Amino acid sequence: MIADPGTPEAAWQAWPGLGSWPELDLDDAAEVPAVLVVAPHPDDEVLGVGGLMTLLRGFGVPVSVLAVTDGDGSHPSSPTVTPERLVELRAAERHAALGELGLDGVTVHRLGIPDGAAAAHEAQIADETARRLVAGAWCLATYAQDGHRDHEAVGRAAAAASASTGATLLEFPVWTWHWASPGDERVPWGRARRVSLPPAVAAAKRRAASRFVSQITPLSSAPGDAAPVPPHVLERLLRDTETVFWPDPRGLR
Repeated sequence: MIADPGTPEAAWQAWPGLGSWPELDLDDAAEVPAVLVVAPHPDDEVLGVGGLMTLLRGFGVPVSVLAVTDGDGSHPSSPTVTPERLVELRAAERHAALGELGLDGVTVHRLGIPDGAAAAHEAQIADETARRLVAGAWCLATYAQDGHRDHEAVGRAAAAASASTGATLLEFPVWTWHWASPGDERVPWGRARRVSLPPAVAAAKRRAASRFVSQITPLSSAPGDAAPVPPHVLERLLRDTETVFWPDPRGLR
């Protein structure tokens, strides 16, 4: 469990910058040939860009997920559940969550890389990502400076794959909301784009998040069974907006 509360959601909501970013331009979304979401763990795609996935699917864009790990390391000290059982649980949770978003038909490609070891398999992730991209496609991946080793490795791999295929990389922050603070100069806010979620989509995303039972509720009262994603973390990921970092054509932050 993440005991450190990080930057509270109230601080983010009080920051004028959060609501000042340009909207992600979806006017020509129907022309995007495909969208690939590269998720380090089961739930990252839903909590990070689940609403955007739904909107893009609504434009008729083919959406698929590249699942890098199966999340088998979320409870390393659990007396209740084995890593093998976690793989089963988390795959079922992802399936149910995508269904809540109307994405139950989305293809999920599972790489089965060990949880926590994405950096050791970065070249493989880049190759597998590139194999599923075409020029003009959108690749949605975790921010390469997100503050989690798997998220950062996935971000770097996705950047390499996008560059080699002519796809457009959109990075999304997950743990950045925890360690960063409003206006933090380490974060490329100048590239931020806001995705406003219609009420029905925001509600569907909240229902989807509730499906990740193994991550948001304790498995038992044992310390090793604490929820890895406690309420103060989840709150920052269930706004009525999502955030992506649009690539800077000059290669700047």
